[in-house]
Parts: sequence; structure tokens; C-alpha cells
Amino acid sequence: MPRKIILVRHGESEGNVDWNVMAYKPDEKLELTPKGRQQALEAGKIIRAHVKEGDRVRFYVSPYLRTRQTFHSIATFFGGTECVSAFEEPRLREQDWGNFQNFVEMEAIKAERRRYGTFFYRVPHGESGADVYDRISTFLESLYRSLLTKPSPPSVVVIVTHGLLARLFVMRWFRKSVSEFESWRNLNNCEVLVMERNDEQR
Repeated sequence: MPRKIILVRHGESEGNVDWNVMAYKPDEKLELTPKGRQQALEAGKIIRAHVKEGDRVRFYVSPYLRTRQTFHSIATFFGGTECVSAFEEPRLREQDWGNFQNFVEMEAIKAERRRYGTFFYRVPHGESGADVYDRISTFLESLYRSLLTKPSPPSVVVIVTHGLLARLFVMRWFRKSVSEFESWRNLNNCEVLVMERNDEQR
């Protein structure tokens, strides 16, 4: 197993500033704001500081534009994207909220979701947190196989993803309960979460 798994949420995006943009622009095409680009550079510095000489680093990146832009900024601290091992991984995408979204309808859905619970509430025409948990589980199975069967496995894995997905990843990795998950918050934009292996290899 890698000695570190680093989770990072994308930088501030258009949708974080103005939810209305999602009424005419697909979620996967939302771009970083200038502030988000700066946040991504700052996250790159933090992540680079966690890497020692001789570490083999592998990136897994959500295919959404804002996560790919965040990854490109982070990669500048590793010599650029052409100098790193990186894989675009669709299972790390944002929770599916449906297609184009009506602001008024989505506010009502979000309020209902808060009352119902984030994990089990299924967004109309979209996913529940439980659905996302399931695809994280299949991603982890693939990751385990890759680490065990391929030569020169990474010592540091960096996952560039989204707020809810990072929270569900931690839940799945540490086998935490739904109630524990519900008590946590999402990562802030470009907040970095470092999971470090201890002496028991966990």
C-alpha cells in the first residue's frame, strides 16, 4: 500500500460562485475562477511538500474540467503533466445532480436532502450518496489490484476530486458508519487531506 494517499478537492469553480450557471452549462464543463486557479497552485505547493525524494507519485483525476484544471496547476510543481503518472478516472466524478438545473427547483431539492440525509437521498434524475459510495468501492478494488499486480507501485497516490466524493472516500476507506459520514463536512475548495500509513500498514 502507498505510504500516503492525498485527497484534494478542486479549486473554486463557476458553480461555487453562481449556482445559476448550471441552468445553461453542464456540470462537467464548469471552469475554475481566477481564485480557484490560485487555490490550485497553493494546493500544489502543499502536496509537493508531502513528497520525499525517491517517492513514486501517481495521480487519479476526475474527468470534470475543474478537476483537470486543478490537476494541471498542481502538476507544475512536479515538472508538468508530461512528467507525472496520471490517470483520468470517471468514477471520481462529482455526484450526478441531473442535467441542466433550475435554480429554484434545486434549492428545494437541497433543502429536502438536508432533511432526509445526504447519504441516502437520491437526487431526481441523479445519484444518492450511496450510489457514489458504490462506485468509489469499485474504484478502490481497481486501485488495490493495480497496487498489488503492477511493477513499481506508487508510494504516494494523489486523488483530485470533489467535496462529497472525498468525504465518501474516507468513509469507505476507514469503514465508517453512515451516521459518522453525516456528521462530517465536505472539503473546502483545494483543501488537502493527507492519509498516512502507520506502522500497522493502515
